[in-house]
Formats: sequence, structure tokens, C-alpha cells
Amino acid sequence: MQKVIKSTDLKSDLTKVLSSLSYDRLFVLTDENTEELCFRCIDNVDEIKQAGKIILKAGDNNKNIDSLVSIWKYLSENGATRNSLLINLGGGMITDIGGFAAASFKRGIKSINIPTTLLGAVDAAVGGKTGINFIGLKNEIGAFAPAETVLIDSVFFKSLDKSNFLSGYAEMLKHGLISDEKTWIKLLQFDTFNIDYDILRELVVESVLVKENIVEQDPFEKGVRKALNLGHTVGHAFESLSYKIGKPMPHGYAVAWGIVCELYLSRIKCGFPKDKLWQTLSFIKENYGVFPFGCDEYEDLYTLMTHDKKNESKDRINFTLLEDIGKLALNQTADEEEIFESIDFLRESIGL
Repeated sequence: MQKVIKSTDLKSDLTKVLSSLSYDRLFVLTDENTEELCFRCIDNVDEIKQAGKIILKAGDNNKNIDSLVSIWKYLSENGATRNSLLINLGGGMITDIGGFAAASFKRGIKSINIPTTLLGAVDAAVGGKTGINFIGLKNEIGAFAPAETVLIDSVFFKSLDKSNFLSGYAEMLKHGLISDEKTWIKLLQFDTFNIDYDILRELVVESVLVKENIVEQDPFEKGVRKALNLGHTVGHAFESLSYKIGKPMPHGYAVAWGIVCELYLSRIKCGFPKDKLWQTLSFIKENYGVFPFGCDEYEDLYTLMTHDKKNESKDRINFTLLEDIGKLALNQTADEEEIFESIDFLRESIGL
């Protein structure tokens, strides 16, 4: 099981982690943005000064096979062995593709994740899911491969713009919905327009603990880990379509809108309380703005959902739904008409 460290002194904690691991060569994976803005936070660590550096182009559209090959190529040409160590310094795109590169190079080398975005810290970097996008489908190729250690330091969050902050916050809201009412209420009451970073740090810790607890119970998504898919069946379709039409949306925005659709399905199929649906909807409407798709895209969205890895047939899409806050309804299905109803509800409630 991977070790998660909530760091307040990144240099000291990274030095300790590196000294505890056995490796022959060290490499750091970043993207262009992370290299410019975040690498300075670790470049004064002695071991990092000797490390090979791999820099990818930024953006989730670069989480692809070409980028993966470039990582493998750099490792191979610069003497990496099965005993080497890869540090993934960046957001979810970097920890996803870096984790998969480490898992597949020479049948697996060690890796460390240092997430630099809120989304990366509460979602992608923790739990061991790695992968790349393929033929327009989100995370179509990948593997379960936990990093040795995840170092989370909130120093990075202060540099995030509002869009990237909200993208991560949507995953925190999901964690609140699948855990308990007290956590959910705290997340709805948090002032996203005047961010208190001390309070945010505590909320992030709680959010990571929710995911850690679930992953520990079910590391390979055979049962309760499916709870983490709330909002993602519809959300991944929104996200994939946005890239297909050349208007990419942040992952968390897609998840936030996906949560609305899947809470609507929870309401009609599992009796999820109407008042809690509307409270969650109001928060998402206030923070995430106008939904960008119309009726003409429904068929494309449904087709994308049929590729979701959780499905057992093409005619019924598999969902994680809720009976109430923290009361899971796993392995639920909905047909095309019901899914279109949920998107109608989203568009009518959020705004066209």
C-alpha cells in the first residue's frame, strides 16, 4: 500500500523518502508548466541535482501514446534499469502517465508522486490508477500501479488559478457525497471565492483519507472502490467530447456536471433526497457555470459512455449511485432514455 505524506517541509520530507528507498538512477518527470513553476521547490535537494529530467508538453491532450513513448525512450537512452526511480512532479496528467510509464518500463520501476494541483492531490496521485488517453477515450489504457510514496504539500495550491482550483474541488465534493453528511456540508459551506488555505489544507487531508480508506479496502475496484466513480461515467463522456470537438474542459468541471446527472439518476432510481440534490446542484451552478453541450451532442455522449470500463453490456450503462449521502448503490444501470433525461435535467437546472 502506498504511503501518503502530508508535507509541510517538502525538501526535508523528500530527502527522507529518497534516503529510505534503494535505487540506482533517479529521474524526474514534469510538464512545461510544472518545470517552470514548481521544479524550484525540489531542485535544491541534493539527489535531484543529479537526476535526469523529462519534460512533456502540458495539457491532458498530451497524456497519449506519443508522450508515453518519449518517456520510455528517455529512460532507455539514459541508463534506467529495473532498479531506477521516477519522480512524477505535476498534476493528474503527469502522475497518470508517469505512473503508467514506471509500471511498464522493464516490467516495472519504482515511482514517487508529488502532485502540484488540487486535482492531483485528492484524486490522480493517490490510489494507484495510472494510464493514458487513447483514440479519444479517457484513460482507455492503463494499470493499477501505486507509487511508493505520495508527497502532498499545499504550497502548490496557492499558485492555482480559479479553474484549476475548482477542477480539484469537484473531486473533493464527490468524496464528501460518498463519505458522510458532515464532510459534505463543510464542503458546500467552504468559500471558494475567498479561499482560506488553512481550512483548505484540512479539507484536503480529510478528502485524501476518504480515498485512502476506500482504496485500502478494495485496491483493484472489485467492490466498494466503485464509489469513487460517482460523477465519472457521465463526466468522462463530457470531457472526452470536449476534446473531440476542440473545446477541452477541465476534468473537475466535467465531473461536477456528471455529479448532477448521476444524482438525478440516484433520485429517480434510488430515492436520493430531493433537498440534498438541490443543495449540491446549487453549489455546482454557482461555481461551475453554464453547461456547454446541447441536444445535438446527446448521441455522441451516449456512444462515449458505452466505452466506459465498468459496463457489462452496450445497452445498459453502469453507474455508482447514492441512496443518501454516504449510502452507496453500486452496479446500477440506466438506459439511453434515462441518461438523456439526466442531461436534460442538468441543462435546465444549470443553464443553457
